[in-house]
Amino acid sequence: MKGIMQCKRNLLFSILRGSYILVLAYMLLPAFTGRAWAGGLYISEFGTPSMGVAAAGAQAVANDASTAFHNPAGMTRIKGKELMLTGGALYSTVKFDPDDNTPIQGNNGGDAGGPAPILGQFYVHSLTERLKLGANIISTTGAVLEYDDDWTGRYLNTDVTLITITLNPTLAYRVTDWLSIGGGPQIMYADLEMKLKAPPPAGNGEVKIDGNDVAYGFDIGAMVELSERTRLGVIYQSEIEPEFSGDVKFKGGAINADAGTDTKITLAQFVRASIYHELNNQWALLGSVGWEDWSAFKNINISTGQGSQNIPRNWDDTWKFAAGVHYRPAEKWLLQLGFAYDTSPVDSDDRTPDMPIDRQIRYATGVQYQWSDRLSTGAQFVYADYGKAKIDNDLLKGDYKRNDLFFFALNANWKF
Repeated sequence: MKGIMQCKRNLLFSILRGSYILVLAYMLLPAFTGRAWAGGLYISEFGTPSMGVAAAGAQAVANDASTAFHNPAGMTRIKGKELMLTGGALYSTVKFDPDDNTPIQGNNGGDAGGPAPILGQFYVHSLTERLKLGANIISTTGAVLEYDDDWTGRYLNTDVTLITITLNPTLAYRVTDWLSIGGGPQIMYADLEMKLKAPPPAGNGEVKIDGNDVAYGFDIGAMVELSERTRLGVIYQSEIEPEFSGDVKFKGGAINADAGTDTKITLAQFVRASIYHELNNQWALLGSVGWEDWSAFKNINISTGQGSQNIPRNWDDTWKFAAGVHYRPAEKWLLQLGFAYDTSPVDSDDRTPDMPIDRQIRYATGVQYQWSDRLSTGAQFVYADYGKAKIDNDLLKGDYKRNDLFFFALNANWKF
């Protein structure tokens, strides 16, 4: 009897090695968005004014403390000290529509989306006229996905909760009157908890995965000021490979067991270039183009006491294109509109429900108001359409009839 149970346990680990890792990746990748941009698995909505133009021109605007985050080189345009605080919420609507021939019977999972807060702090300190110091802290917490327990993809995911905190100190130096450079390290902490239904032979058991990790990266930026009205910005984000350590617990059904896991995931390096151009005192045009190296995300490596395995992902590089406009109807008011498009990182035969990512389209608007020489405030709204994210593989077949994110945030910028 003992030998039979051990055999079943080994079989369960073998099966889970090819299933729960699919969910781990979805939780981990949003958790490490210290330098977060749209495209692939990154987002760009952290409540800064650039959110109101879908991040178009974000690396070139450099008008407030948020430049310490978007492009550290832009901090050389800041005089004295500035602090920006942001806060808001995102709400996702994720509804799967299974095909009639999907392999596992079950319902559509209901609305797997939900709310999560947006919080950010950005600070610039002038050490000298040419040398600037910055500090950014960003926190994201909330349920990322929560499907019904008996949905057709229950062996891949039922729910997940995560908490992340990212610290990004930066430094900038004005090399010439027209050229500035900047950058800094990134320290990212994430804590997560995930649940899914255990596949046979565990009966109706449940798998719970939790753990935490600290990952490191860096960014380097440059800004070229062609004139008082026109400037260019570019930033490079390094690749990050967090090794997420945690526990996997099997409860109920035929087997109860615990196992430690180590999961290595590649977060793509990227390059983003932006332009900001003032046509006159009322109108300004903004644009961005970016490349993200998601083809490096070929596999996810997971290891337990029973061994290790690479789970194929087969993602492709993505490209981002964004355009926006600023309009000042009066000296104290700034109105914003923006649009962004990101290419899809994965084909339908490689896509999985833990990462329902397709091409992305963003529509953004915002407003800023200058209360005084020292204080300005603003509000931004973004609607992001993540596409149908069609899935056509051996585990699941169907697409998403709703795959939307709604972002709303406020900001306040103080000059000292």
